[in-house]
Amino acid sequence: MGLDPRIGNRYLHAGLGFGGGCLPKDIRSFRAQAQALSVPSLDEWMGVVDSINLGQRARAVDVARDMCKGFLSGRTVTVLGAAFKPDTDDIRDSPSLDVALQLAAAGAHVTVTDPKAINNAWMRYPQLRFEASTTRALEGAELVLLLTEWDEYRALSPAAVGSLVRRRMVLDARNVLDARAWRAQGWTVRGLGTGSHDETSEPLTEAKPPVVPVEPLNTRPFIVGSPAKAPSTRR
Repeated sequence: MGLDPRIGNRYLHAGLGFGGGCLPKDIRSFRAQAQALSVPSLDEWMGVVDSINLGQRARAVDVARDMCKGFLSGRTVTVLGAAFKPDTDDIRDSPSLDVALQLAAAGAHVTVTDPKAINNAWMRYPQLRFEASTTRALEGAELVLLLTEWDEYRALSPAAVGSLVRRRMVLDARNVLDARAWRAQGWTVRGLGTGSHDETSEPLTEAKPPVVPVEPLNTRPFIVGSPAKAPSTRR
């Protein structure tokens, strides 16, 4: 498919899967038309695509739970990305927000950050906790999940991030980080759908120096405004 210029390979990468307001809806519409026209093979094919895509979200939650030794409840988790893809504030059918909701439902203390989509995400999911500043969102994290492949997340320094978090563990669900460089800084790195990068799990590595504990939930109101200027958006 990637070699076909009419399709291309820009989005054909292993990882968390696709979202947005178009492709998922079109696939389900295609299935409905196939059913109406009695073309079961096409209906089944599109059903498999949809199922695998949604299954990657559940897989991300399973890997996160495994990285936390089987228990998400009470863990402090930072989610990098709220938009369904980078360079947009569109959160329709966002895989990252779906994962964040599942983590929160499992009892994790989840903080979500994003360069552009914070306000849209907060208005749609006020039950989640949001932080406009990437630095503040990372403070005290026991697990970091990179779920939207923004350039600024690709460029994060493992040493700098390591000085902010409580434990150096990252699930790179978009497979965009240099795993070798991050592991060299004492990080446990997992990915999705990339062989050893997906399956390698290492002992927990405590970050040094320790950081000041994160403030309790619901201590500060969310400030609607420009994410670049808002000092904090925790809920």
